[in-house]
Amino acid sequence: QVQLVESGGGLVETGDSLSLSCVASGRTFSRDTMGWFRQVPGKEREFVAATWRATGYTYYADSVKGRFAISRDRAKNTVYLQMNNLKPEDTGVYYCAAAPTIILSNIREARGYDYWGQGTQVTVSS
Repeated sequence: QVQLVESGGGLVETGDSLSLSCVASGRTFSRDTMGWFRQVPGKEREFVAATWRATGYTYYADSVKGRFAISRDRAKNTVYLQMNNLKPEDTGVYYCAAAPTIILSNIREARGYDYWGQGTQVTVSS
């Protein structure tokens, strides 16, 4: 059974940091593109960050560039999202996702990801 399990969310104050983890199991994810998305009620799921399967290059939404960092440990089937200088607008449910065959031009598109976790809530108070 393929599973992605996120952890590390919580309630923090503006300016604080959080580190999210996503452990994948059920198949090998070492060759997948891995991404983080977030969603708030009433809005579509929004791209946050991704790491490209072939090179490990990282891509970020403009809103988090310079504050968030995505990384992965291929041997552990784990991807991380370090979030610094958090803002209230970063509040949402954060989802980990895996894409075995996504093309690079679609890396920011949720529809290109085949596997999803259940999400972890991040709340940033002002």
